[in-house]
Amino acid sequence: MSMWDEKKIRIIDIADELGVSTATVSNVIHGKTKKISDATVRRVQEKLVERGYIPNMAATLLSQNNSRIVGVVVNNHPKYEGHVLEDPFVSSAVNALSDTLESHGYFLMLKKTNNIMDIVPFASMWNMDGMVIMGFCEDEYQKLRDRIRIPFVVYDGFFQNNRNICNLMLDDYDGGRQVGAFFRENGREKILFIADNRLKPDFDRYEGLCSGYGRKVDFLEVPMSKKERQAYYRDILPLFQDYDSVFAASDYYAVEIMYFLIHAGIRVPEDIWVVGFDDMELCRNVMPQLSSVRQDVFLRAGKAVEYLDRMKTDRSYSVTDKIPVQFVPRMSCGRRSY
Repeated sequence: MSMWDEKKIRIIDIADELGVSTATVSNVIHGKTKKISDATVRRVQEKLVERGYIPNMAATLLSQNNSRIVGVVVNNHPKYEGHVLEDPFVSSAVNALSDTLESHGYFLMLKKTNNIMDIVPFASMWNMDGMVIMGFCEDEYQKLRDRIRIPFVVYDGFFQNNRNICNLMLDDYDGGRQVGAFFRENGREKILFIADNRLKPDFDRYEGLCSGYGRKVDFLEVPMSKKERQAYYRDILPLFQDYDSVFAASDYYAVEIMYFLIHAGIRVPEDIWVVGFDDMELCRNVMPQLSSVRQDVFLRAGKAVEYLDRMKTDRSYSVTDKIPVQFVPRMSCGRRSY
């Protein structure tokens, strides 16, 4: 008998350690968890990993109809310049999805690609129970729906959803409206909106800004390339002296422009207020702390898992949901740190 045989972990050993039946452990291994609480599923899975049963479990899961594996696929768009998983929105979303999926007894498998059709062999190879997909275009989601049967949730899609797709959007328009109303109520006179495109969701944020402010404000479309964008800012530096407030389409762009202005001798918030969108952790880690429109990443992740579960029992299920957002003013708009 080899050393591996001597240390082989049996189902009965796991069951005894946890104080559950062998049937419960076996059902978790084989994905039959409908009648088992999420807490028990998680305890069993953690014990299987701790006791070294995971290699056997993985092979078993892949052969079952219910693998408990959810693929999270992110569009590796050229604008990220090879660093998509370092983007504050993407990393925050993946972190929330990881915690939420695990708490519901799922395993997360992450993939980045700029070709949505790469999802087809990826989902088949790993026998996915479902997918969460970020950053692609309307026609790409429709094409994917024609190619795979498994449930999938679009995390940030902007399209007419008449298929069995679950689409989780933010209320981008209302986020912009809240910022516009804040600027108007605080007497800001010259507003600039910054984005790298005039498409949804950024343009919804712009239109909401104009609505909340009460009139149209200026739109500055900047290059997607970081190097080109920073050179562009240098070229148009005098332009910023005409504004007292800037609303950027993302926290990343807001922090970038805030530091550019500071280094150029323009004071934030004394000379100009700066606001971002998403309210990621970096907003509280920069100085001055960045004002931003907050989205609840864990609420969004929870809804994604809820909709995946619904689609598993009803293949025709479809929904488009808007997640509410809230503007949070901080030091970059003259407020105190908190």
